Amino acid sequence: MKRDYVGRNSMSPNAKLAVIAAEDQLFPDHSGFDWKSIKKARKYNKRKPGRIRGASTISQQVAKNVFLWQGRSWIRKGLETYFTFMIELVWGKKRILEMYLNVVEMGEGVFGIEMAAQKFFNKRAKNLSRQEAALIAACLPNPKYFKAKKPSGYISGRSRTIMQQMNNLQTDPDIQYVTGLGPPGAK
Repeated sequence: MKRDYVGRNSMSPNAKLAVIAAEDQLFPDHSGFDWKSIKKARKYNKRKPGRIRGASTISQQVAKNVFLWQGRSWIRKGLETYFTFMIELVWGKKRILEMYLNVVEMGEGVFGIEMAAQKFFNKRAKNLSRQEAALIAACLPNPKYFKAKKPSGYISGRSRTIMQQMNNLQTDPDIQYVTGLGPPGAK
């Protein structure tokens, strides 16, 4: 598994904003867990046991991808809870977001924002436009199936929705702080 690790200053603020808009809009405000989403997912999964809906935050996904194995078990979920709590305590939101953008699968065999930017758009992660970042983020629910380079109608529509959410979120001071969109020293 090849990754092109880049620091947060080598990532476009658009990429950071796009994944927050797509995956975890409460990211700057929660302590690693979105309890309302977890409750909604549990209700949904009870009603439709064949179609599992997740409610993992960016922090939980980092804990799982960095420290744990893939799969579903109560032991793994318990360890994920522990590591999520610890990274929230020790790393902070900017570092968690940086790690997420470096470890998440963004296409089949494509891990991290730098590799995705180069593979799909022939550019560095720091140069991604809003639209390009939204296209990559739109594929995150199933990056082995959805494609950023030649998006389906569904992914094109989802990326437009993500860009609308990016516009809505970009003025929030906490979002500006974690993405680097705000003035230096903001918060």
